[in-house]
Amino acid sequence: MAPVLGDGFVIKRSVFQPCLELYPMGEWNLLMQEMNKKNRFKKKNNDFIRRFSAGVKVVEIDTTGRLLIPKNLIDVAGIRKEVVLSSAINIVEIWDKEGYEKVLSETAEDFAALAEEVMGDDGDDGADVS
Repeated sequence: MAPVLGDGFVIKRSVFQPCLELYPMGEWNLLMQEMNKKNRFKKKNNDFIRRFSAGVKVVEIDTTGRLLIPKNLIDVAGIRKEVVLSSAINIVEIWDKEGYEKVLSETAEDFAALAEEVMGDDGDDGADVS
């Protein structure tokens, strides 16, 4: 974990949820390589890149293991008192605890159907051998 901590992080607002996303610098650099391939002479690409990178901040873990979240991003995520850190594979989502619990409860009913739709493709060609 030390190499990741030493490289720093990028924190930004989420595209889809009222939370923040914390990217290890290596992950951020990979994402920026992909973004850099976008044709900036297409208005929608330029608009997306501008909006996606709005409020991006480089942050580091201090010597006591703390991360200082900029005030404007705290406001964007609606963080009030308690914070939830949620692993999202290669990044960490940072949520206001109440907001996180609300999103989980709102999506709980549909999660089985979502899981089947997203993960249910078993890669076969439709031939059933059972």
